[in-house]
Amino acid sequence: MKTIKFGVPKGSLNYPGRGNTESLFLDAGYDIKGYSPTREQDSSLMIANDLEIALFLTRPQSAPNELSRGLLDIAVIGDDWVTEESVSGESLEKLCDLAYGMTRLVTAIPKTNPAKSLSEVITRKAKEKKPLICYTEYINITKSYFMKNEAYKKLYGGKAPLIQIRGIKSGGNDDVQILNSDGVTEGYISKGADIVVDNTQTGSTLKKYGLKELGQIMTSRASLYAGKSVTEDKWKREKALTIRDSLTGVVIARKYNDVKFNIHRKDFDRLMGYLKKNKLYSEFPTVTEVGDWYAVNIVVLKEMWPKISKELKQDYNASAIVRGNFRQLIL
Repeated sequence: MKTIKFGVPKGSLNYPGRGNTESLFLDAGYDIKGYSPTREQDSSLMIANDLEIALFLTRPQSAPNELSRGLLDIAVIGDDWVTEESVSGESLEKLCDLAYGMTRLVTAIPKTNPAKSLSEVITRKAKEKKPLICYTEYINITKSYFMKNEAYKKLYGGKAPLIQIRGIKSGGNDDVQILNSDGVTEGYISKGADIVVDNTQTGSTLKKYGLKELGQIMTSRASLYAGKSVTEDKWKREKALTIRDSLTGVVIARKYNDVKFNIHRKDFDRLMGYLKKNKLYSEFPTVTEVGDWYAVNIVVLKEMWPKISKELKQDYNASAIVRGNFRQLIL
């Protein structure tokens, strides 16, 4: 039997507070096993009702490389880690945005440091004739970001910062050093680092470690990505697109309410004009006629609901209005 190798994230992207990837699969109709948040089990990981999908746990940092080398065909990954690998030349295909796991990649310094920009930090360290020490997991993004900075270019031209990942070193500019973070990145400031590059959602962790945000490099969300094996294999591509449609059906559904109500015949024609004007349905409202009454089913964006509920009742005499949530809406 043919299978598609699907990497699913272990860690924060499967925490309920960050989106819960397991719930995405369940709402898409996949009977996923061995993937309960914080209790993921590689040995029992599977989708019981679709054995053409072979699931594998993967770390977000590793998934882009696994895709580019064909160890995985598709994977759920944060955009930040794909960008980190793309900087060094790898390219992956983004099949869809899954709209959860939102985070921002930022630079941060001690709150006691008066600097208001990366340029100020770089210039001040150069005047002190001391190396600028930066810790991060995002080595490639940070290197690119620093080298595009105007103060950096003025002082060092196109000379690359010193990069060190454990015992491996590259780059010739010892005055700016970007070091790989193993552990809590924010914690390196208290040990004497000058700046860190890390992701944050609310900024609370930065504050906890006595840091302040200096600038934002990029935003990131969980997305479904494909490697070149999907491009080269027709069956895998069709399977990947079927999975994409199932997952995006959940993403779309989470934006809408499922609304049902009754309306009298005398108000029906006016109501239909209102529904069409406001696009309160997917393709056409679902309507059931019972005597002088109609039972109507529509879809409403959640952000529009308070206004729509008031108008349905007051302007069109709708009754027995029921609002529910969709699990999946495939358009």
